[in-house]
Amino acid sequence: MDTIHTIGRRKTSVARIYLSSGKDIFTVNNKDYKEYFPTKSQQYKILQPFKLTENLGKFNLSISVYGGGTTGQVEAIRLGICRALCKISDDNKGVLKAEGLLTRDPRMVERKKFGQKKARKKFQFSKR
Repeated sequence: MDTIHTIGRRKTSVARIYLSSGKDIFTVNNKDYKEYFPTKSQQYKILQPFKLTENLGKFNLSISVYGGGTTGQVEAIRLGICRALCKISDDNKGVLKAEGLLTRDPRMVERKKFGQKKARKKFQFSKR
């Protein structure tokens, strides 16, 4: 099997996924994924697509991710992994789509407007 390259995005995070056949070695920015994402919930989100498609232990992952916070990075990685698994087999697409893992979350931070303190918050109004 050749290496499959996909991209996942969430908020300002961008994750590049390189999936190849192997024995379950996951590296994120040249570190083990358990070292890069120490919490169990974040590790679960990375392994979720493999557990749903019953492909755990069959692939090696090399991931480079930048931008945003840890949660945004994890969800960008998960989207990239789901897209890569769909390229491998069309059977995976139905399982992942039913769980809602193939849709990119479009929510972004709203920009700050001039004459205001933040995006929606206004400066304090003084009547007198």
